Amino acid sequence: MIYLDNNATTQLHPEALEAMMPFLTDAYANPSSGYTSSRRVKKAVDLARDQVASLLGAHPEEIIFTSGGTEADNTAIASATACLPQKKHLVASTPEHPAVIQFFEMLEQREDHSFSLVPVDGEGQLDLDQLDAMIKPNETALVSLMWANNETGVIYPIAEIAERLAHKGVFFHTDAVQAVGKTPINVHDAGVHFLALSGHKFHGPKGVGALYASSNVQLKPRFIGGAQELGRRGGTENVASIVGLGKAAELMTTKLATKGQEKVRIERDYFEASLTARLPGVRVNGHPENRLTNTANVAFDGIESAALLIMLDQEEICASAGSACHTGALHSSPVLAAMGFDRERALGTARFSLSSFTTREELDQAIKIIASSVEKLRSMRSGSGVSVSS
Repeated sequence: MIYLDNNATTQLHPEALEAMMPFLTDAYANPSSGYTSSRRVKKAVDLARDQVASLLGAHPEEIIFTSGGTEADNTAIASATACLPQKKHLVASTPEHPAVIQFFEMLEQREDHSFSLVPVDGEGQLDLDQLDAMIKPNETALVSLMWANNETGVIYPIAEIAERLAHKGVFFHTDAVQAVGKTPINVHDAGVHFLALSGHKFHGPKGVGALYASSNVQLKPRFIGGAQELGRRGGTENVASIVGLGKAAELMTTKLATKGQEKVRIERDYFEASLTARLPGVRVNGHPENRLTNTANVAFDGIESAALLIMLDQEEICASAGSACHTGALHSSPVLAAMGFDRERALGTARFSLSSFTTREELDQAIKIIASSVEKLRSMRSGSGVSVSS
């Protein structure tokens, strides 16, 4: 298998798995109990909190473990709106993740909130002047913007945005699920109030994440019924996964400090350059420089990426599309639609995302198969006279 879908999930790092194993076998005590074996488990949870805090440039007491990025996003938004109940307006960007947008929609339906969406340009860059204009004095409670887009990898200027928001009386939350471990982050320098992350996006286990909540914020817990996480999230901790998350965070801290992502960028650039050299009608979507080093969002003229991915799957190459198929009908990506792409370009887009485990040999094999598959699909379409479905 050649795995090029690391923005969907990543391989569990062997060192993270090794760190988890004792807590799946012998060290099974409840960290909230008072005896010696439970104190060992609690110490492991505390170490993981330190490791995640170090990756983010945060204080350990500002880290709350969650079930993943979605819970962290939801908790941040709910907490911000609960802290400012008199303010009923929210702001996000048009390509924001459903974990944010759908929560906004729920608040709109149930609690009489409204929200505005900041547009992006053809490279996925935010219109910051429009953002400024959307902030309503005495009405806007929260601005929620992803650190990096999950499809294109485009990075938003979070620190600059925080400066613009600093004196406007709003909370600032960032969904950094795709960014953590791939680009340097310091939450205090960035000036955000909340940041969400998910372990499985950077070689940790699935089903665990974390929320950074600034010490200046009074977090409103969503899970009630226990004093865990300093009273901020009730429920017995998922210890083994938390330990794995912590180890993955430690590994990513070292990787970023030693410029490990530069190797990934070199391989990503090689992949994109090779595809564009071998095939006409290939375009890379998103900003050419201001994006995650591992992400290649590629539009192939004259094909549908859904068909391409079927062919790649038959060759055991894993990637994803800029479109989704529901009940037989193709739907183009909302992210690409927000960037102003026409339907044909959006339906012809595939996302390839690398990791530090991706090898040059794997890329060479993938490039050969992708090029052959695209040529075959174009030939089939040319022979049949069929156009991209509407």
